[in-house]
Amino acid sequence: MIERNLMAQLAAWQHETKRKPLILRGVRQCGKTWLLQEFGKRCFGNVAYFNFERNEKLFSIFEKDMDPGRILMELALLARTKIEPQSTLIIFDEIQTSPRALNSLKYFCEEKPEYAIAAAGSLLGIALSAQSGFPVGKVSFLELYPCSFGEYLGAADPRLAEFANSLRKPEPLSQAVAGEFEKHLRLYLALGGLPEVLDSFIADGDIAAAEKKQGEIIDAYELDFSKHAPKSDIAKLFLLWRSIPLQLARENAKFVYGEVKSGARARELEDALRWLQEAGLVKKVDRIEKPEIPLTAYEDRKSFKLYLADTGLLRRLADIPVESVIMDQDIFSEYRGRLAENYVQQQLTALGRKNLFYWTSGNTAEVDFVMQENTRIVPIEVKSGLNVRARSLKVYREKYRPQTALRFSMQNLCSNNGLLNIPLYLLPWYANFLPEA
Repeated sequence: MIERNLMAQLAAWQHETKRKPLILRGVRQCGKTWLLQEFGKRCFGNVAYFNFERNEKLFSIFEKDMDPGRILMELALLARTKIEPQSTLIIFDEIQTSPRALNSLKYFCEEKPEYAIAAAGSLLGIALSAQSGFPVGKVSFLELYPCSFGEYLGAADPRLAEFANSLRKPEPLSQAVAGEFEKHLRLYLALGGLPEVLDSFIADGDIAAAEKKQGEIIDAYELDFSKHAPKSDIAKLFLLWRSIPLQLARENAKFVYGEVKSGARARELEDALRWLQEAGLVKKVDRIEKPEIPLTAYEDRKSFKLYLADTGLLRRLADIPVESVIMDQDIFSEYRGRLAENYVQQQLTALGRKNLFYWTSGNTAEVDFVMQENTRIVPIEVKSGLNVRARSLKVYREKYRPQTALRFSMQNLCSNNGLLNIPLYLLPWYANFLPEA
C-alpha cells in the first residue's frame, strides 16, 4: 500500500493534550477508510470500526439521546469489543448518512474527550454544509486528497523518491536520472492519484486493469449525483461535470456557464457547482488582478477556472488514450498541456497550498497560478514541454518584482535570476529549492 503523508498529522492529533473528535474529509475513493484503519493498527491497541452505510443498526443507537456513556456502551456491545479511553480508536465511517451521529461529536468532545474518535465520509462536505447547528470548534478537521506524485513514487520507486527528497540545490540532473523520473510521471499523469488505481498498477503492472478501476470510480461518482444530489440539480451536475474537460480545452480555460448549457446563467448552475466542490470533485481557482497579501482580498469570484480533483480522471473524461500519455514523445501536445495544469494544481493542493489563484492583466497577460508562500507571493507558470517561453510571466515579474518566480516544465532543474525552473516530476519537493525569504 502507498504510504500517506497525512499519517504524521494523524499521529500528532492522537497526542494532542486537548484532543477533539476528528473529521477526515476527502473525495470518494481517496483512501480515507484505509488510512484510518491503518492508523488504528499502528498507533492504538484496538480499533472499533463502524460503517453507517453498511450497518443500519447503528442509527438506532443515536436516536434515543446524546449521552456519550450510553452510546459507547451500546457501540461496544454491537461491535463485541472493548472500547477503552486512549487505547481504542473509534472510527465512524460514512458518518454523513447519520446527522445525529455527526452531531454527537459535540458531546463526545465536551464529556468524553479521553476517547479517540475519527469520523470519515465520502460526501462529508455536503453533509456539513447542510447540517444546521453543527458545533463549530468541537471537532478537528483534516483533508485527504488523492495520492500525490511523491506518495506514488515512494511506493513505486522508493530509492528515486529518496533521491528527490535529498536534493537541495537547483542544479541539473543527469539525463539518465531525469529519464527515470519522466517514466514515472507519464504513468502518474495517465493513472492519477486514486489509491485503488495506483495500488492495482503497482501490484501487477496491468494498465488495462487500472483503467477499469478508473472507470468504475467515475461510475460511482456519477451514481452519487443521482443518489445524493437534490433532484433539481442532478441533470445540471451531469452537464457541468462532463463540461469541465471542454472548458479547460478553451484557449484561456476560463469557466463559462454558457458552455455547460446554451444560454445558462450563473444562478442556474451555482448550486450544482457548489455540490461538486463540497464533494471534493472539483477545485475552483479564482482570478486576481493584484497579487498582494492577503490574496483572498483581491479575488474575483466571478472569473475562475475549474480543475478536477485528480489528473487521471481528467484524462479519462477528456477521452485521452492512456498510450498517448505514456508513450508519445511529445507528452503534452495539444490538450495534454491542460493535464500539466491540472497536475500542478493537484500537487500544490495536496501539499497544503489550498488558496491558489490565477492572475490576469486585462487581456494582455495571464499567469497560471499565484500562491502565498509564507510572507511572499509566488507566481507560477506551467509549461507542458521543453518550450518555456513565458511572455506573461515576464510581464508579471517586470511589474511586481517578486523575489522568486516558479516555472514548472519538462526542462531540467535550474535557477536563473530569480526564476526557478523545476521539472514537473520534482514538484512535490519544490520547497527544497526555494531561497530563504
